[in-house]
Amino acid sequence: MQGTLAQRPPPSPARRSVRRLRRNPAAMASLTVLLLIVAFALLGPLLYRVSPEAIDFSQQFAGPSWAHPLGTDENGRDVLIRLMLGGRVSLAVGFFAVAVSLVFGVVIGGISGYFRGAVDAVLMRFTDGMLAIPGFFISLLALTFFGAGLIQLVLVIGLTSWMGLARLVRGEVLREREELSVEAARALGAAELRILRRHVLPQVTPTMIVNATIGISFAILSESALSFLGVGIQPPDASWGNMLTGAQNYLYSSPWLAVYPGALILVTVIAFNLLGDGLRDASDPKHV
Repeated sequence: MQGTLAQRPPPSPARRSVRRLRRNPAAMASLTVLLLIVAFALLGPLLYRVSPEAIDFSQQFAGPSWAHPLGTDENGRDVLIRLMLGGRVSLAVGFFAVAVSLVFGVVIGGISGYFRGAVDAVLMRFTDGMLAIPGFFISLLALTFFGAGLIQLVLVIGLTSWMGLARLVRGEVLREREELSVEAARALGAAELRILRRHVLPQVTPTMIVNATIGISFAILSESALSFLGVGIQPPDASWGNMLTGAQNYLYSSPWLAVYPGALILVTVIAFNLLGDGLRDASDPKHV
């Protein structure tokens, strides 16, 4: 070999985080499980073409068979297809509610931490006030007053779950705004909002991703609880939560009607939480 080999540049922080994540067996197993659940919900109805609303009272509480692999419910409807479509709804609520929460949390936390002073005081007192009121109670009242539905559910869960993220973002922004790169951009005359958008918030992205991952599990649980109480997704549309509602009267005679959606909720929530823990550890440069 001629000369000396050129020294490779050090891997980027993102690449190092991916490597740490790959070395976390719990996080990788959770990611695999979540991909399978998403495929079950999104691709399953494309392959398993059975009407979710086909009522056949002669097939009430039928056990697993070739025609109905997971049996039928109290109305003779196929349980498997309703689990698939219910998964679409529950996952959609989780992802979109977290998107709403991210918008409010990042905007309020970012502005509060960057501008400080009176702006910080007003926004944080508003955040404290929201934290003082039980979010589930607000959600229950809002859905009772405005009506139940997918859009209402997404907005209510998202608008009552951004406060913790706002506080996290504020803390990160308070630290990042003192970095030399921010001081240099300010000295060059860059507008404050541009500095916040281009130089500060990108450094907060790992915190946002970790919080969003865990927030999805919270949103899915909230949807399930609200649907179970009858103010979430309404029949005949299926969600894992309202499938539990329909199964509560048949726990002794047909327990599998509650086991299937309950197990999917449990596995999904645990997987998102474990993935969130793995992402948190992977984004921490001090974590070995």
